[in-house]
Amino acid sequence: MFDWLKPSPHIAALPKDKIDATYKRMRLQIFLGIFFGYAGYYLVRKNFTLAMPGLIEMGYSKTQLGFALSGVSIAYGLSKFLMGNISDRSNPRVFLALGLVLSALLTIFIGTSSWALSSVGVMFALLFINGWVQGMGWPPAGRTMVHWWSHKERGKVVALWNTAHNVGGGLVAPLFLLGMTLFNDWHSAFYVPAAFALLIAGFAFFTMRDTPQSVGLPSIEEYKNDYPAGYDQSKEQELSGKEIFFKYVFNNKLLWYIAFANVFVYLIRYGVLDWAPTYLKEVKGFSLNKSSWAYFFYEWAGIPGTLLCGWVSDKVFQGRRAPAGILFMLLVGVALLVYWLNPAGNPVVDIAALISIGFLIYGPVMLIGLHALELAPKKAAGTAAGFTGFFGYIGGSVAASALLGWTVERFGWNGGFIILVASCVLAILFMAFTLKGERAAQA
Repeated sequence: MFDWLKPSPHIAALPKDKIDATYKRMRLQIFLGIFFGYAGYYLVRKNFTLAMPGLIEMGYSKTQLGFALSGVSIAYGLSKFLMGNISDRSNPRVFLALGLVLSALLTIFIGTSSWALSSVGVMFALLFINGWVQGMGWPPAGRTMVHWWSHKERGKVVALWNTAHNVGGGLVAPLFLLGMTLFNDWHSAFYVPAAFALLIAGFAFFTMRDTPQSVGLPSIEEYKNDYPAGYDQSKEQELSGKEIFFKYVFNNKLLWYIAFANVFVYLIRYGVLDWAPTYLKEVKGFSLNKSSWAYFFYEWAGIPGTLLCGWVSDKVFQGRRAPAGILFMLLVGVALLVYWLNPAGNPVVDIAALISIGFLIYGPVMLIGLHALELAPKKAAGTAAGFTGFFGYIGGSVAASALLGWTVERFGWNGGFIILVASCVLAILFMAFTLKGERAAQA
């Protein structure tokens, strides 16, 4: 590994009278870094979705665009898992900022080069590369959180941090509309958000830090006196890639269950999100401006929904993640049916249903990521989360792009919604498989 990517070494401990104040200051600073840093990734992840109506007018079919868009998901799923393993052995501030810079530069190129959108093959290749560097965002943030927040406080912290992708994803549409106002160019869906992402990358680099020990602080377990079962000083030692994969990830049955559930949660999340501008325009008669704002509200509705879901899992179900996930997915199913079956000409109901899906779906997304962090040692956290993300993106998000595009092209939007509703049922089923094991683990 390159020396500049390696984790920061532990340094001499600070005086005891400075530890508390330094810990509080650093945790706030670091949280802002990982929150806005990860939000920045979403400014340059799904820009292609907002550009699809313009590409359809250029003559591309939904099947072609769905295939091109799947490049992001295929690469991201692979990268989140494989780069997560590298991230577990890297300095997170460097790793996160580097990936964001690369993604922003590539997105600017897509929006300013006529060659970039000249064929389906070229679009797929460029979106694949972007998806790969996008996989450098979640794992270093996850590694950071398990080092700086203890188990008892991690639920609310992860829930709050997880809203970063709603903030970033939601801002893409207003920035696109700003670009349309300034430049009258739908390609601005790419280069305007990317310019802001570059600034955010710099902010993340200067605010993030590696482990507490790298700045002279004790481990979070010692500081909070919150030691998980089986904890000892060996938990502070870096693990090899082989240990992470084969000892703590592949042999974990519960991790496999939530990974399969993630396939169907992500299919719904991105199946609704990716096709919302097109569906609302073609079926519901929304204008470009109205559908863009509906896209924005879908993302931002996930912020209070995620926080509520985290609170429900902590307070109502005493830290058990599966029951809260099942409850929220049942409500997602109801909102999907309303979004599908509401007749055209009732835009208030359409927007309310879309907002409800956004409010509800991001809670289960967060819970699966949080559960993965809790099922592995903190030195393997990025890989564990990447494992569930691999299934979510390779299975769910790819299907949302390619399978839904193909289905809608041949069987209409009814066929697409049948897939979404069936996915809701299957997600609930796989979450239910974890109920017994989760209960036993907390006994």
